[in-house]
Amino acid sequence: MKKVVAVAPYNHGINFKMQVYDAWVRMGGETMPSHYPPKKLHGITHVIEIPSIFKNKTIAQLRFVEPVSIEFDTFPEYARFEIIPIIWDCWPKFIDKTCKWFEKHDVKTAIFTSSQTATRIKERLPYVNVITITEGINTSLYKNGIKPLKDRSIDILEVGRMNYNFYKRGLPDNIIHIRTGILKAKFKTNADFRNALNDTKVTITVPRCDTQPSRAGDIETLTQRYWENMLSGVVMVGRAPKELINLIGYNPVVDWDGKDATNITLKILDNLNDYQSLVKKNRETAMNTADWSIRINYIKEQLTLQGYCI
Repeated sequence: MKKVVAVAPYNHGINFKMQVYDAWVRMGGETMPSHYPPKKLHGITHVIEIPSIFKNKTIAQLRFVEPVSIEFDTFPEYARFEIIPIIWDCWPKFIDKTCKWFEKHDVKTAIFTSSQTATRIKERLPYVNVITITEGINTSLYKNGIKPLKDRSIDILEVGRMNYNFYKRGLPDNIIHIRTGILKAKFKTNADFRNALNDTKVTITVPRCDTQPSRAGDIETLTQRYWENMLSGVVMVGRAPKELINLIGYNPVVDWDGKDATNITLKILDNLNDYQSLVKKNRETAMNTADWSIRINYIKEQLTLQGYCI
């Protein structure tokens, strides 16, 4: 029976994967030190792969992984330990790479935040124990409540999806509209970003498959961005993934026509009081269902059922 220990993801500043690791630690999970190479040598992990020969027989490592960087995210311990990866952003073009890496390094158990991806991996590798969770967040970072919509200074905050123009008609000059692709380009810290969200009235939230089908294909999944906006009391315009609706039992997003969000956004901004009850409900729902601790408990239960020691 192997003991499961976690290794911290590489922390490059604004890293959503740190929240999961922190939740594991808060919930009493054991950890091991990381051994990532110096920054100037990061690239070598993608061109030199260490063979898995002699595996530790008593420890399995919980690692926090994106398929695009799976070699780095598990380096160098994938050669010496059984790896149990928690995987984000496994889009269709990465499924083949992920399966081959699983086979090469004898992955027995894997955890996915996308139910569709989990199904496809299971079809390819039926002998792998595949666990599915919905993505979560650290709700304690949002415990101070929310500012009323009418008192907020940012009309619209768009994060990511810079390849897509949601406001084709154009917005009036008096609308305060902040748009950023990479968070670190606009916000130095996670706290800066959270403060901006708490001062935002409206945001656009759509699954990546709607705006970047060349990358996401037909994979529709719940991401942390929905939780961030719900906990911050921001009115979300766009479309909610089915994983979110199924989890909480209702649609927390103001739907649009999928073409131009100008009219519906301006209508919301002109009638903010009509949406205060929705954002209040969204926040309360997220506080009760979104925390990573809920998912960590589930992961522990599932790993115990598979014969691991927690």
